[in-house]
Amino acid sequence: MFTPLDHESGVRRLLVAAGQAPSVLNTQPWRFRVPGRELVEVYADPERRLRVSDPRGRNQHVSCGAALLNLRLAVRTAGRRPMVFLLPSPEEQPDLLAAVRLGAAIPATTEHRELYDLVPARRTSRRPYFDRRIPPAVMAELRLAASREGARLVTLDRHGTADLLEYAAMAEDELSRDHDYRAELAAWTVRGPLYDGVADYALAPRASRDPSPVRDFGRQHGEARFEERPQLAVLTTPGDRPADWLRAGQALQRMLLVATRHGVSASYLNQPLDLRDMRKRRDPHHRRGHPQMIIRLGYGPYVPRSPRRPAAELESALV
Repeated sequence: MFTPLDHESGVRRLLVAAGQAPSVLNTQPWRFRVPGRELVEVYADPERRLRVSDPRGRNQHVSCGAALLNLRLAVRTAGRRPMVFLLPSPEEQPDLLAAVRLGAAIPATTEHRELYDLVPARRTSRRPYFDRRIPPAVMAELRLAASREGARLVTLDRHGTADLLEYAAMAEDELSRDHDYRAELAAWTVRGPLYDGVADYALAPRASRDPSPVRDFGRQHGEARFEERPQLAVLTTPGDRPADWLRAGQALQRMLLVATRHGVSASYLNQPLDLRDMRKRRDPHHRRGHPQMIIRLGYGPYVPRSPRRPAAELESALV
């Protein structure tokens, strides 16, 4: 029976979709193998690991989980059921994060096709958003999308948002005093048309008042007024192990694709989580779960896509 893995064009379609996922500092820290043309293996690329700010590999797992969700959608829209195995060989192959086997033939649903078509349209926007609140019905859809992947999207009220913005600002101040952290951030904040990293055109202007709702990459251009009331949400998981991080990535990407369908933009304020990981502090378990991502949501202007590694590079990783 024909499968997408029978031809190079089919393989390329799957891997290009996976490679469109969001990733920490746009490191795109994944690589793929298609052994025997029977399944697709997703690996963490050790050369793209953020050694300073991600010592546990949590952010890398979340990023690869987002790529895994895209890969699942690509398989599903190709008319096959994806059978996913997380961390299939943790002792012998710790960098092998997931294996996706193509299961029985099954027609793609309208939802699967819609989400797959939105993969190239999703953006990370650090620009100022409009002073327009996200309707409760849309927020409910975003929470449902996260829950379908085993995570929880916790939306914050006005006071919770203010407290978290202050916490993010304090974490950023502490991180800015770490020389190794600044060097790593600079290495992935690029100028010019490269294939990875946070491109110069994707940076935000400096916020006209504190605390800022966007991350400071040390290279902001100009100053701007951001939305009066930023809308923040925290993505949490029941546990805080590698499998949970992979589930968080899948939940994040599903939620972002649903957000894109509604014209909702997103960026991230993960400085407190980076600081926690770097200082090797244990995350106190909250009744709502372990925080994995801090997300700013809202309606913003169109922004260009961040650079992506070319398909030829992804194919070169095949064995």
